[in-house]
Amino acid sequence: MKTRALLLAALLATSACTSAPVTPAGTGIGVDEAGLDKKVKPGDDFDEYANGGWKAKTEIPADRSRIGVFLEVANKAEANNVAIIAAAQKANAAVGTDQRRIADWYASFTDTAAIEKRGMAPMQGELGAIAGLKDKAGLSKMLGGNVQADLDPLNATNFETENLFGLFVSQGFDTPDKTVPYVLQGGLGLPDRDYYLSTKPEMVAIRTAYRAYVEKLLTLAGVSDPAGRAGRILALETRIATAHTDNLTSQDAHKANNPWKKADFAKKAPGIDWDAFWAAAGLGSQQDFIVWHPATVIACAKLVADAPLQDWQDWLTFHRINEVTDVLPAAIDQAHFDFYNKTLNGQQQPRPRDKRGISSVNAWLGDAMGKLYVEQYFPASSKTEIQTMVAGILKAFDERVAALSWMTPATKAEARKKIETMQVGIGYPETWRSYASLEVKADDPVGNLRRAQKAETAHQLAKIGKPVDRKEWWMTPQTVNAVNLPLQNALNFPAAILQAPFYNPEADPASNYGSIGAVIGHEISHGFDNLGADFDSTGRLRNWWTKEDLAHFEAAGAALAAQYDAYEVFPGLHLNGKLTLGENIADVAGLSAAYQAYRASLGGKEAPVIGGLTGDQRFFLAFAQSWRAKAREQQLRAQVATNGHAPDRWRAMTVRNIDAWYAAFNVQPGEKLFLTPDKRVKVW
Repeated sequence: MKTRALLLAALLATSACTSAPVTPAGTGIGVDEAGLDKKVKPGDDFDEYANGGWKAKTEIPADRSRIGVFLEVANKAEANNVAIIAAAQKANAAVGTDQRRIADWYASFTDTAAIEKRGMAPMQGELGAIAGLKDKAGLSKMLGGNVQADLDPLNATNFETENLFGLFVSQGFDTPDKTVPYVLQGGLGLPDRDYYLSTKPEMVAIRTAYRAYVEKLLTLAGVSDPAGRAGRILALETRIATAHTDNLTSQDAHKANNPWKKADFAKKAPGIDWDAFWAAAGLGSQQDFIVWHPATVIACAKLVADAPLQDWQDWLTFHRINEVTDVLPAAIDQAHFDFYNKTLNGQQQPRPRDKRGISSVNAWLGDAMGKLYVEQYFPASSKTEIQTMVAGILKAFDERVAALSWMTPATKAEARKKIETMQVGIGYPETWRSYASLEVKADDPVGNLRRAQKAETAHQLAKIGKPVDRKEWWMTPQTVNAVNLPLQNALNFPAAILQAPFYNPEADPASNYGSIGAVIGHEISHGFDNLGADFDSTGRLRNWWTKEDLAHFEAAGAALAAQYDAYEVFPGLHLNGKLTLGENIADVAGLSAAYQAYRASLGGKEAPVIGGLTGDQRFFLAFAQSWRAKAREQQLRAQVATNGHAPDRWRAMTVRNIDAWYAAFNVQPGEKLFLTPDKRVKVW
């Protein structure tokens, strides 16, 4: 769950859960008692106390790089998606209907015999066009034509955008009523600039493996001189990586707020034929842009001019193939898995083809699937009950802000206005995407992907010049995740996450508040983390803080960053507290608000003791068990290097900043997690 929506979703797609279910519905406790390790003191290691029993009997499946509670829920959603696709196949609906699109997409993806028979033929048009480039003007046009719209600029990793630049469409930082395109950095085949530039032995090894993968992919695709091309591609990407803006700087919205006119690109970033570029991108008449990474755009434009055309042709050839390996012959698909999944994340086997087909349908026909999903699997009662919980947690957060002794009345009024006007979407959007313009063929999986990419980009570009829709959703209902949208001052809680063990209507309220309640509190709190606090109630990037209030807030953030810097994942590898600060603020503040709302829901009474556990104990255990997980070393290392979230184990440790946790488990000085009251970080 996050402001930066998509990366955790990607983690979910590479994780699973084979644990026994949390205590069955009807028992009321809502905590997996068998998953505890009571030999461990809660105050020494709360994650191990809450989850050690589960970890001891749980293995990571070969087709996963990590395993955790999220996929216990995602597996349920996946089973529902299987039924939806099966019904679509059986219906034999008319061409042009969403059911037919779903059936044909899935059929094209899973017909591996036909994919094998076609070989590289579906790519010949693209590869021929790349080989036929004559000059840099043609290159500029092709680079522009390949531009795709990203769904989240803070999370537009190079696995999502292998094009030189990415595009994000939303309201302007300074113009909350005007929709504009944002220009982002891209162009890399590895997750981050450090993978190219770091001298650490593990990074050097990954670069070596990446070069070998590039050569192998080109060889399998029948491209000439694969070794020579692989060397040039890695060299070019290293130059692109050198120009890239680092992760921490990319998180600073103020540094991203760089309005450019169309004419500014030629003046400030010469080297690309920008008129040709924007015309090919479908933005030839657009005059206003925001450049998220200006130094990178300037350097990469110069690189387009300076690097030989052959280098760019090699780079384009590789990336156009690399984007669609899922639907190319098995040897190419396997090579992609071996590097991206096995080498980078430690996953031992690919997921079954049918499961990957479900993921592909959801990725590109998300609303078509989502509409059917909520009609069949999301009861109105769940929406009503979650709305009540959201209202209680918003009220608790507001009360906490109102009670802050350090915040001045002016800043406090702005914060409370932001809470009051927050748009909260629960379950599903009020309006659905239309796929009427997207042609899906049962015998053209590569074409389906290319047409879907263009349709998504066209959908995003069509927003420009139209009124801002503050109720727009950025996740599909069948997604097991949640999101805060700072530019809209809005939250999305998809239907799929609103089920056990996150939310169990038959469980005791303590576990629901500790699990889904903390998720809700987390997303609300993102509006007030180190990024969200830069935006006002309208989504405008604006400093609404007094100097003194901001200094107090930043000091609390620095203390929390230092707390996470101290956590050691592997010998010599510590978490980056600044990189994960926004998520850690949201965890602390969200858990605090969820706890306050839980206590308020009791109406002044004490919760019953169930299974020997008090209400407060069940609350905190449910929170920690929401984060129980196991991950392969490679996946953990990649997460520490690139992800804005701390790994699950350390998110469970959030409890050490909450006073009530100490009382609930009688945590005493001398225990490893004990913090004196003045060291417990209270951001909100």
